[in-house]
Amino acid sequence: MRPLLLACTILLYLGASGQTATEQPASLSPNTASKFLNGISSKFSKLQGDISRKTEQMLDRMEKQEAKLCRKLQRKDSVAAKKLFASNAAKYQQLRNKLYAADSNNTKLKEYLPHFDTLKTSLAFLEKGAANSPQLNKELTAAKAQLQQFGNRMQVANEIKRQMRERKQQLNEQLQKFGMGKGMLAINKEVYYFQQQLNEYKSLLNDPKKMEQKAIAALRGSSLFKDFMKRNSLLAQLFKLPDNYGSPESLAGLQTVASVQQMLDQRIAAGGPNAQQMVQQNLQQARNQLKALKDKVNKLGGGSSSMDMPTGFSPNKMKTKTFLQRIEWGLNIQTQKTRGILPTTSDIAMTAGYRLSEKSTVGLGWSAKVGWGSGIKDIHLSSQGVGLRSYVDIKLKGSFWISGGYEMNYQNAFVKYQELYNIDSWLRSGLIGLTKKYKIGKKTNNMQVLWDFLSYSQTPRTEAIKFRIGYTL
Repeated sequence: MRPLLLACTILLYLGASGQTATEQPASLSPNTASKFLNGISSKFSKLQGDISRKTEQMLDRMEKQEAKLCRKLQRKDSVAAKKLFASNAAKYQQLRNKLYAADSNNTKLKEYLPHFDTLKTSLAFLEKGAANSPQLNKELTAAKAQLQQFGNRMQVANEIKRQMRERKQQLNEQLQKFGMGKGMLAINKEVYYFQQQLNEYKSLLNDPKKMEQKAIAALRGSSLFKDFMKRNSLLAQLFKLPDNYGSPESLAGLQTVASVQQMLDQRIAAGGPNAQQMVQQNLQQARNQLKALKDKVNKLGGGSSSMDMPTGFSPNKMKTKTFLQRIEWGLNIQTQKTRGILPTTSDIAMTAGYRLSEKSTVGLGWSAKVGWGSGIKDIHLSSQGVGLRSYVDIKLKGSFWISGGYEMNYQNAFVKYQELYNIDSWLRSGLIGLTKKYKIGKKTNNMQVLWDFLSYSQTPRTEAIKFRIGYTL
């Protein structure tokens, strides 16, 4: 059964090579190939730079935290402090030097990353075609170098991560003896977030750009590329596929689904009338145990590295995101009350929120007040003012959030921008209320009910209750 499952898994991953050997590979135009190679160079140059910067920052913070622990331990036991933190600065400098020398040491990545393997094999496949073009050959060489350097940096970062986890464990065991276990929380957080940051970089590999997807799809349309991938990818090297892979001869000796089913039926029948029921009970029990284990893993972050979470610590998943990944663009609309069918005016605002965590967001916005005319018989668009906004959202419970903000609104039509310079012409609003967030597809939208507690001091007095509908862009 296991050989059959293994063969099926490899077959699904690599695809069968059932076309003729004379088929030509799906060609990439020079322009597509150039964009593909330059995109790879740019992407992996940034990734390896980010890995180096984050690793160095982590080492700096870890060294400072260990220095603090050393000073605290010295007040309790100077001999133990000297022994535990001996040559600490030299050890961290050695790790930094290892990071700096990652490229020159040509460290081989020992972790299997599927898309990284696909890209490396794709570049090797393109080598023959690029030999006749000096420009493409130059770009191919640069792309291969960036991939290699990324692998070097990632491997060194993985090794440093392992050493930091071992160091954390060592410090925790020793400091517990002196009642300093709570002092380890900062170091535990550093190690945890560094692990999550590396996982974030690896996940970026599985989100290829449009040009990258197009080029890989074109290559996969060729049986020659499939055959090259089958023989030269890291996965193929691990499984050592036979030369007659994909042919009926390669399946000789493997158990078929029918034969396995027949064998199971015979064994169940030999077990007596209650054998079938016992098998079903055992299978259900196994499913329940697997589900419980899966739920436990998901709660801890979904991976083995996430299980190193400090006790009593709620991680901020936004901490490992880039600045742009934490920006949340939005659009919201607020209409004024009217007795007619159409609203008199609508405030249409663009907002940009920065997610401090999964439970809090701060942001800024700009709004335009649009007039719709005086009624159903007189519909025309006009500018009736502008506004500036700031806001904060804090999660309350479930899909409900507490929202607050401060706004300034110029509620008059204007011809020249100079008219906006008079700050006394702007009305101020202080808002607080509730936001209900809901999903439509993959987008999170919201409805807001806000109370303007500064409206009572305005002249003329503005509406105290504001209702807004928001959309995530």
